[in-house]
Amino acid sequence: MKLVVLGAGVVGVSSAWYLAKAGHQVTVLERQSAAGLETSFANGGQISVSHAEPWSNPHAPLRALAWMRREDAPLLFRPRRDAALLDWSLRFLRECTPRRTRENMRQIVTLALYSRRQLQALRAETSLAYDHLERGILHVYTDRREFATAIRAAAVLREFGCERRAVSVDECIAIEPALAAARSLLVGGDFTAADESGDAHRFTQQLAALCVERGVVFRYGVAVDRLTPSGGRVSAVTAGGESYHADAYVVALGSYTPLLLRPLGLRLPIYPAKGYSATLPLGADSIAPSVSLTDDGHKLVFSRLGQRLRIAGTAEFNGYDRELNKVRCAALMNRANQLFPALRPAGEPQFWCGLRPATPSNVPLIGRSAIPNLYLNSGHGTLGWTMACGSGAALADIVSGRTPEPSFRFL
Repeated sequence: MKLVVLGAGVVGVSSAWYLAKAGHQVTVLERQSAAGLETSFANGGQISVSHAEPWSNPHAPLRALAWMRREDAPLLFRPRRDAALLDWSLRFLRECTPRRTRENMRQIVTLALYSRRQLQALRAETSLAYDHLERGILHVYTDRREFATAIRAAAVLREFGCERRAVSVDECIAIEPALAAARSLLVGGDFTAADESGDAHRFTQQLAALCVERGVVFRYGVAVDRLTPSGGRVSAVTAGGESYHADAYVVALGSYTPLLLRPLGLRLPIYPAKGYSATLPLGADSIAPSVSLTDDGHKLVFSRLGQRLRIAGTAEFNGYDRELNKVRCAALMNRANQLFPALRPAGEPQFWCGLRPATPSNVPLIGRSAIPNLYLNSGHGTLGWTMACGSGAALADIVSGRTPEPSFRFL
């Protein structure tokens, strides 16, 4: 078929790759000047099956209330007159029951495991190099109650096939010696040896180049304006003042997906969750982690990307605002200095923020929409990089009339 993919982030480009590999003729429309320049640009860098416990869990409502007046809170809901946020928040609360949390974890782990396998196969097939490391992900805890909760969550993840095992403080430091200076803060951790890390931006741009070699056409600098419905289907997409016609359309616009589809009568439970990152240059005397870390209590991750350290995380629900908040930027560095007091970076941090497309359940929306020739690949929240390859491969199967491999709740 002739297909148009809307969006050239890591999810959109991955979709284009697998659709082209399945034999389809693909055009990608992107408002930026190149691929991977928005939410995929400076994210946490983790391929983290182990990060499968959704934000919507039984502990979340009380924590969110306690954090509401903290400008540096890991999870911050800013009160605002916003019907979309109100609707999303009510759905979020419904997902916080133990039963729904468990099922959402199963869905997330299922897709994430499949996606990690797809990424590994893609890496073996191509020459992709994106500062990736296969050294696992270590979750560290500085609060005993958080650690006890994590042990219970890890047991559920193991049921679903994610081997996340509890480790002592000594084992944490053996896995990542750069934590030695923070020994007095740590109470324990858990480790997933099969998880990975890497630069999503570099990956996206390199995969886009490979897509071009397969015949995919990229149109950069064209903002998608609208989809034109006709006879119960989509007949065209208008972008940059030009109309593009295809047999089918794939919407991978992240947080902007619901805005495009609302005029067609499709109301999607996707809301932007603003995340922050700081990227530090490292020198010969820097004492930085080389194993990717997750600090669950502060909702932060630390990933080594060559001679850079990426510190990323938190979630701020404040509409489509993309302004850097100095307090939240400072919170990243404060925590980094607590865990790595001898870090000695080689320069100043580069701060960034991006809008992650979050569903109330943290389960993305992948598959055919209510409009027969309109497909969705959006709503991945903090796991867009983790799930990108699996989402693209599964979507290509659906578009091609095949049943995807993972036992996942596709549309």
